[in-house]
Amino acid sequence: MVKGLVTSETPLSFDDFFIDQHERLYRALYFVTGSRQDAEELMQDAFLKLWERWDRIGEIADAEGYLFRTALNGFRMRARRAKLTAKHLTVVGDTPDPFAYVDLQQDVRILLLRLTPRQRAAVVLTDVYGYSSEHAGQMMGIRSTTVRVLASQGRSTLKSDVRSADA
Repeated sequence: MVKGLVTSETPLSFDDFFIDQHERLYRALYFVTGSRQDAEELMQDAFLKLWERWDRIGEIADAEGYLFRTALNGFRMRARRAKLTAKHLTVVGDTPDPFAYVDLQQDVRILLLRLTPRQRAAVVLTDVYGYSSEHAGQMMGIRSTTVRVLASQGRSTLKSDVRSADA
């Protein structure tokens, strides 16, 4: 039986699957990307890719996992492209935002943005959404032990950031 289906005889329609999953995926992507627009675009791209394969849903072992993995892969590809583009830009200089410190204490999203994209994804999937490390690993395309290590590193970084903000 494919996850995301009601029973093996009565498959969930794509519309019902979308209604069931879009809010969860959007929230996860918002936490991972830190941007509503990026989360919305990645969510739409992931659902489009799944919709294109919906007639072969029986071949997809876990529709929800496929959806999340597709969205996270899209995020990683964007991050790589942005990193390459940033290498070619000339940095004029950093001007620190005097209010960033206050925002950091009040906004969990900003704290999450301090993590690497992989740590952020691991923390969001395991701690915010409660997926097991095995399921999160499938969604991210990595081993469950790697998910646990990334989530642990992310939590450690978050704790350090909160402690330094309180000092």
